[in-house]
Amino acid sequence: MSQGKAVQAGTMGFWTCTALVVGNMVGSGVFLLPASLAAFGGLSLFGWLVSSVGAVILALTFARLSRLNPAAGGPYAYTRDGFGSFAGYLCAWTYWKAAWIGNAAIAVTLVGYLQVFIPALKDPLLAVGTAIGAIWLCTFINLRGIGAFGLAQNILTALKLLPLLLIGVLGWFSFHPEYLTIPAPEDIPGGGGYAQAIATTAALTLWSFIGLESATVPAEHVRDPKRTIPRATVFGTLVAAGVYVLSITAVQGVLPPEVLMRSHAPFADAAQVLLGAWGYYLVAGGAVIACLGALNGWVLLQGQIPMATARDGLLPKSLAKTNKHDVPANGLLVSGVLVTALVLVDGQGNLVDVFNVIILLGTMTGVVPYAFCTAALLQFLAVSPEKFKPRERSALVALGTLGFLYSLWALYGTGEQAIFWGFLVLIAGIPLYTWRQWRNRVEAEALGRPL
Repeated sequence: MSQGKAVQAGTMGFWTCTALVVGNMVGSGVFLLPASLAAFGGLSLFGWLVSSVGAVILALTFARLSRLNPAAGGPYAYTRDGFGSFAGYLCAWTYWKAAWIGNAAIAVTLVGYLQVFIPALKDPLLAVGTAIGAIWLCTFINLRGIGAFGLAQNILTALKLLPLLLIGVLGWFSFHPEYLTIPAPEDIPGGGGYAQAIATTAALTLWSFIGLESATVPAEHVRDPKRTIPRATVFGTLVAAGVYVLSITAVQGVLPPEVLMRSHAPFADAAQVLLGAWGYYLVAGGAVIACLGALNGWVLLQGQIPMATARDGLLPKSLAKTNKHDVPANGLLVSGVLVTALVLVDGQGNLVDVFNVIILLGTMTGVVPYAFCTAALLQFLAVSPEKFKPRERSALVALGTLGFLYSLWALYGTGEQAIFWGFLVLIAGIPLYTWRQWRNRVEAEALGRPL
């Protein structure tokens, strides 16, 4: 268990936790994803079905884990308690990378929709500068504390859902089923047949659900965490799933696939068809707000994740230090620098192509912690069955098994390139773990106490 400072009274209630969950999911994924799915036609509906069911299974898993131990760090804490410090470290390391890789994708999407209002942002230099500016704006908001974060997140989440629901409802009145026909095997992007195509679309759509566990991470700031976190996790996931299927499928039925594939702002383009110029700008503005909300939520996590791990001596202790607002300032600043570097590296080229590469890598690094956590639930059932009611054990075994198998399948769907780079990211963190163990021993010996 973590040996950090005592848990303080929570400041995040059910609605703020739900806003964190929904806000972290409904962001870059939903607003640019129709363009990514256009080439798959009707096969994308199968991908949505698989990812939605899988997301609910994962949400139920995290809901149960959070009732066992609502500790700061969420996935890291569950993996650490289930398999020990090294597995917990690998989970945290990968999850931290998923956070700032994801923030790069969100920043890229935000710039795509800002181009609607500021065409000059099509210039790569201005686009990169704007993306970096958004990252640091959200970083400074989070540095002001959980109160400032919660206020901004609640407002942004409420505003972002309005344009999505508008298009999701109106789009069905101008829906063209022929735009969602299933392509011939030879026309499927990347080849591999229908099974691979469904796996790929499931991986792409799963990106929209990455973040369903968000309420588990800042657990020490949550009021009544054993009750609030499970409810917010499941409710937020169901809300996001409903919004996704309603709105994204509507966009795919409004715009021809050949147009949708080239769109940098598919929701705004669909709104222009449905409502004219004012709808185009309304939805583009909503997309910008949504991206800011998601960025704000993920910036919170990218500071909280290393903080919990550093408290246990698995990352540099400086990442555990908090400022006067009780937020991990060093973790936020270091993460901000890393996201900035990633945007500088990947911020060139076609927006949708860059987005697809980032989200598949982000999905891969996000799903690895899901695999750890579903396996941790099975581990708890195996070694500590007394923690569970007898009548619920069989159901939880099934839940953990399905969640683990789904996580493996989602990893397969991200493709060889994402798994290759994601595996390198995972392994690259091992020397840092070894260095921290050496530092812990040296510091313990200097103080004359056992490690």
